[in-house]
Order: sequence, then structure tokens, then C-alpha cells
Amino acid sequence: MKLTKAFTNAINNMLLVLSRSLQRFPVTILCSTAVAVMLILISELQPTHSETLYRITMILALGIPLSLCIKVFLERRDKGKTAILIGLYAAGGLMLILYYFFLLDKLSMVSITRYIAVSLALYLGFLFIPYLPKKEQFEMYIIKVCSGFLITVIYSAVLYLGLAAILLAMDQLLGIQITEKAYFYTGLFVAFIFAPSYFLADIPLPNQQFQQENYSKILRVLLLYIVMPLLTAYTTILYIYFIKIIVLWQWPVGLVSHLVLWYAVIVAAVLFLITPIKDEDKWANRFIKWMPKIILPILIMMFISMGIRINAYGVTENRYFVVVLGLWVSGMMLYFSFIKKRMNIVIPFTLALIALISVFGPLSSYSISTRSQNNRLQAILIRNDMLQQGKIQAAPADISGNDKNEISRKLDYFSQNHTLQQVEYLPHDFKMDDMEKVFGFPYENPRAQSPDGFFYLTSRQSERTVDIREFDYLFANMFDTMYLYNEKSAGNTIDVDYDYQLSIVEINHQGTPLYEKDLNLFAKELFDKHKPTAGENSLSPEEMTLVEENNQLKVKFVFLHMMGNENTSTGDIKLENAEFYLLIKIK
Repeated sequence: MKLTKAFTNAINNMLLVLSRSLQRFPVTILCSTAVAVMLILISELQPTHSETLYRITMILALGIPLSLCIKVFLERRDKGKTAILIGLYAAGGLMLILYYFFLLDKLSMVSITRYIAVSLALYLGFLFIPYLPKKEQFEMYIIKVCSGFLITVIYSAVLYLGLAAILLAMDQLLGIQITEKAYFYTGLFVAFIFAPSYFLADIPLPNQQFQQENYSKILRVLLLYIVMPLLTAYTTILYIYFIKIIVLWQWPVGLVSHLVLWYAVIVAAVLFLITPIKDEDKWANRFIKWMPKIILPILIMMFISMGIRINAYGVTENRYFVVVLGLWVSGMMLYFSFIKKRMNIVIPFTLALIALISVFGPLSSYSISTRSQNNRLQAILIRNDMLQQGKIQAAPADISGNDKNEISRKLDYFSQNHTLQQVEYLPHDFKMDDMEKVFGFPYENPRAQSPDGFFYLTSRQSERTVDIREFDYLFANMFDTMYLYNEKSAGNTIDVDYDYQLSIVEINHQGTPLYEKDLNLFAKELFDKHKPTAGENSLSPEEMTLVEENNQLKVKFVFLHMMGNENTSTGDIKLENAEFYLLIKIK
């Protein structure tokens, strides 16, 4: 009897919560439910051309944060709610329709990244709009919202597992056939109907006051005694790592941004979350005071690393987003370092603003990237005397393979991410099939690699030990970056560059080129000899070793593994990844 009563009370409380959410955010719940219905429709119809249905679903999903922004904005007003509410919702609906036809007319890199940025800006707007004209208790409000979100995730996971267990029991014990789609549709119900309703029911009301006692004890312990000590230790490791880079002057350009960027974002989030308790906890106060200043040199190193990469390959959308996010988090560190009377609402507000700037206007990632790639293409054409009076001429006979490959990559970038009409100096009706006629050499498609041409070669070397007795230097390639491990001849300065996209190793001595090797050629020799299948293929250490020398040096490559693809149309090999040691002896 007590169990039945407890179950009934739980159901009644759940219905009360859902009813309260529906009364306060009806349009949001409607949009979320519509997304679930559309996903079910797509699953049932399984249309050959489902892009239109996906675009409609994406617009309905965009209506979720947009309707939330409208609602929390209107809740700040005391009069004229109904008329303004209808008007703003109608304007919001019109904006979604226009977005569908003009900004989401097709699914592409540009439309999808823009959609993500707009969604992020709207969700951030939902967080800061209720507190936009004031600054008090904003951090406590965000903590309350985030706590509600985490609780919703836990409840939703438990609910789904329970419902899935019931379906499984019906199938296995009662003999009622349950299809796989039933589990999928159950997940949609939990994710798009139950979860939003439960989460929104607990959103604080306008002008709700928070007491210091409302600060979560679990969050306090998590931040003060787990997250902050870990961040401090990670900061120490980064400083040691960068000191090593400065001493050895072996600059890794591919890994640094990932080591630093998300760590800095987490630091910014922690600084925000501990602000309410900084006056009552010395550890939190010291962290807020010193961590933003300590992290600034690390961010500078990250920008130097990204600058090296951009200087080598130009700006792309991905690099743009890394740089912009780095600039934002650097601004936040300066804000925490030098602004005494802080209004932390500036953190989500500026992030939302930057998200929109990065996908709209002349400073957007698309504008900057296309301009950068056009400039690099122009430089290659001028270097090879292929640009005469604003028109492209056929390439000379001595054009390097690297330049031909780079030209193909630039055109491929525009073809896949934008349009060929955005490439300067190209004929208006240019197509990839016209490549040889316009440029004088055929197009090399980097994606013309059949899955059947994939190979993976590994050394049967039982231990990763390398005999270095006759060599002066030992480099190791890790994460497509060359690291110097030993230096017997202190008087020589050797610089090794590895272009992981082209798989070309260059060795320079005090700025003078000594050696260059296209590792694709060695990989092709092994591929032609062994014709490896898509599975793992073990070779002897001797076969996985390449030794070459010239008048100035002797080099030895000891490959641990390599993988890549064969272009079935040309027979060329493109390495995708290789791990190796490089030993160098100066003559």
C-alpha cells in the first residue's frame, strides 16, 4: 500500500513539474516535441533525399533557444506581456523561415558551422538575458541552471534505462516483439520531451533571490579540492613543457593549441563559478587573483604556435575558430587580472557576440579563410610565372610536385567548403575537369582514395630501442611533430621540419637546406613490394628502415608504423600517419 502511494505521489509530482514547464515555456516544448516527431518521421520514411527533412528539423531545433530567449526577455517586463509575446513569437517564427530559405538552403560546411554558432549564441543569450541590466547574483543563477541541467541528465538517463529494461523484458519474457526502433523512439521521447520539460520547470523565476547557502556543497568540494588542484598541476606541467621548447628551440606547431586552448577555457569557467565564494575562501581568492596572470604567457606561446602554422598553410575555418576562441579566453584572463569591480555577465555575452561575428560579415571565418587561401594560391601562381595580366597560364615544365599538389588542395578547399567561383583568376565557368586545360597538369584529388587502397604497416621490432652510436642527433615524430631527444655534437644546430600533410621531411643546418625526403615515395616502395591488405601487416625492422646519405649528412629513418591510402586512379601513395625515429650524422 505504501509502495503504491509513493509511486502515485511520484507520478503526480512528475506531472506537476511537466505542467508547470508547459505553462511557462509552451512554444519551447512545442518546438522540442516537433523535433522528436520529425526525427521519427525521417526514421520511418527513410527517404532517399532527406536533406529537406533534416533542414526542417534543424530549424525546429533552432526554435528551442530562440523561443527561450524571447520568453526570458519578456519575463523582465511587468506590463503588456501578451501582446508583445505574440508579436515577438511571430517575429521569431518569421526569422526561422527566412533562416531556412537563405542561410540553410543546403547542408554544407558553411551552413552547418554557422548554424552551430547561431545556436550557441542563442543558448548563451538564454543564460544572460534575464540578468543583462544588472550584475548581482548572476553567478548563482548560472550555477542553479547548470545544476538543474546535470540533474536532468541523470534523471533522463535513469528513465531511459528503466524504459529500455521494460521493453527488453516485454520482448524476452512476454514474447511481445520489440523492434530496435522502439528503443530509438523511447530515447527521442526522453531527450526531447521529458528532459526539456523537466529542466525548464526548475528555471529560476525573474527577480528570484539566492542566498550564499544555496551554493552547492558538492560543487564547492569539486572545484576547490579536485578541479583547481588539477589545473594548478597542469599549469606547472605546461610551464615545464614550454621551458623545454625554449631551451631546445624545437617548436611543436600541431599539438600546442589543443594542450592550451581547452585548458584555458576550463580555467575561465572555474574562475566564473568560484566568484561567489572568493570572499569566504582564501584558496578561491588566491586562484582568482593569480591564475589569470599565470596563464597569459602560456596563451602567448599558443598564439606563436598557431602563427607558425598559419604562416605555413594559411588560414582555414578551423584555425580561425581556434585563434578567435584563444583571443576571447585571453581577453577574459586580462579581464580577471585587471578589472576589480567585475560583472561576470560579460563572459557569456562576449562569447555569444564573438560566435556571431565569426560566421557573419567581413570578419567572419569564411571571409578571412577564403581571402587567405586565395592569397596563398596567388603566391604559388606568381612564383611559377603562371599569372599573366590577371589570367592563369599553364604551369612550366619544371613546376615542383609540391606546388602542383598545393594548387590542387587549394581548389579542393574551395570546391568542398565554398565555391570555385570564389577563387580569384579562375574562368567563370571553371570545373575540376578543366584543370589540365587551365593549369597544364591534372587535378590531384586528395579524396580519390578507395577504401580498398588503405594499408597499415607496422614493424615487428619487439622493443622500441634504436642504436644511435654513430649518429649525432635523434629526432622522434610524435603527433606529426618532430622532437629532439639527443644531441652529441653541441656545436651543430640542426632544424628538422615535418610537413604532415605532404609527408615531407626537411633538414636544415643553421638555415641552410641539407636534405629533403618525400616519405610517400618510401611508403610506395613498401606498398608495391608487399601489396598490403586493409588489415595490419607486420614487416621486419630492416624493411621498415630507410638509410640515405649525401655529401653533407647521413640519415636513418626507423619506422614503427605507417598507414595511408593508394590512389587507385594514379597508383600514388598518400601517407596519413607515420611514427618514426630520425637519426642524423653530420659529415
